[in-house]
Amino acid sequence: MSHQYKQLHSFVAISKDIKGFEIVSTQFGPDGRVYILLIDKVPERVRGMFTPTSLKERRTYKILIIDDYIEEVYVEGQQFNYHYVQPLHQHLLLVGARCHYYGTGQYDLNGKIIDYEGRTVSELLLGDGIQSVQVTGEGTIWTSYFDEGIFGNYGWNEPVGSSGLVAWNKEGHKVYENQAADIHDCYALNVVSEQEIWFYYYSDFSLGHISGSDRTNITLMNPRISGCSGVATDGVHFLFDSGYGKNGQYVLKKNVKPGSLSKGEHIRFLNDEQEFLQPHEQDFRKDRLLLREGSLLYQVAVEKLV
Repeated sequence: MSHQYKQLHSFVAISKDIKGFEIVSTQFGPDGRVYILLIDKVPERVRGMFTPTSLKERRTYKILIIDDYIEEVYVEGQQFNYHYVQPLHQHLLLVGARCHYYGTGQYDLNGKIIDYEGRTVSELLLGDGIQSVQVTGEGTIWTSYFDEGIFGNYGWNEPVGSSGLVAWNKEGHKVYENQAADIHDCYALNVVSEQEIWFYYYSDFSLGHISGSDRTNITLMNPRISGCSGVATDGVHFLFDSGYGKNGQYVLKKNVKPGSLSKGEHIRFLNDEQEFLQPHEQDFRKDRLLLREGSLLYQVAVEKLV
């Protein structure tokens, strides 16, 4: 397999904007803008392992929305542990990865829709064990789940995310639930549009493609990568994270014939200092990869690698 080294140049530095805060997540929105969730203090894990759903004291979240300039939204006095942020129509959606089931009709609401003043508009249940969240431009909320959200923990005997992949409307009603793939852990999700959704899952290590206006056309293919955490695509070329234990390494493959991908090419990115880029976070959306190394953000489109 051939190797490619690609020099990237950071497009924004956020060191000033994150002072006094810690970064929780960095994601693309459907609009191509970058959404960064920050908290004024990261909660400690319960018994060193488990992510708590609630915070011991009220905390302030800050959301950075990066376009040609940086917009800031503050959400004060919060006691829920949120991990993701996405735009949702004229609002923002905060999502916590974990939520408890306490009994019939009693559970944490781990989705919170807020306005740009940080005020709560509504709250919804999106299920425990959320691996990733991506919202479409039309406002469909896609959530993928890791194993605990599929098989149940935190009191859930009948987990909301048992199918591994769910789509919701803004009222919190399911509009799609995976039935085609046997997902034990949905490692990667890329919502390109209402009619094009890609996902990669364990235990098959398969790449799934949902297409069509009614989302009934589903194909599965084997990319021959184990433990990949993300994929960006223009529909023909696919940029994969290289999988287990290979931080900062990528593979570019091409759809050579229906359902079959090429062997591919290894890719490493270089940062502003012309050293191997070692991302603290990465996000794959549509045909682009977003990388954060420290307080610098980098991005690259698949077409620039072909």
